[in-house]
Amino acid sequence: MKKCFATDFLRCGLSGWCFECFFTGLHSVIHKEDPKLLCRTSVWMFPIYGMAAVLSPVCKGLKNKHCSKMLRGTIYTLCIFTGEFVTGKLLKRHEACPWDYSQAKLNLQGVVRLDYAPLWFLVGLYYENLLSAES
Repeated sequence: MKKCFATDFLRCGLSGWCFECFFTGLHSVIHKEDPKLLCRTSVWMFPIYGMAAVLSPVCKGLKNKHCSKMLRGTIYTLCIFTGEFVTGKLLKRHEACPWDYSQAKLNLQGVVRLDYAPLWFLVGLYYENLLSAES
């Protein structure tokens, strides 16, 4: 079956939303001791996560060159950080950014947390797998 950007965009957007709900729910129980595991996200996050679909040709190229998982995950992490920075700055300019990392120790202008690198590394490899799967 032919790959479709719209399908990849939807799959990336929905899976990103699910990840965000899962992790913000865990955050509520760990940091706020709320056993309800309430999660929080924004509609803005769907297209932001959906943009991972543009990584499809990057994933294919890196796999065809037989790059190691470590290199691929690092490249994906840098791509995610770039997307997070650009969208975060754009949304902040319009007072619409749903996240603010300015209180975190390892932040870049309040829109990127460098300590999230291991998480984004794993998410990048997940998206690689998702994008290489048949639709």
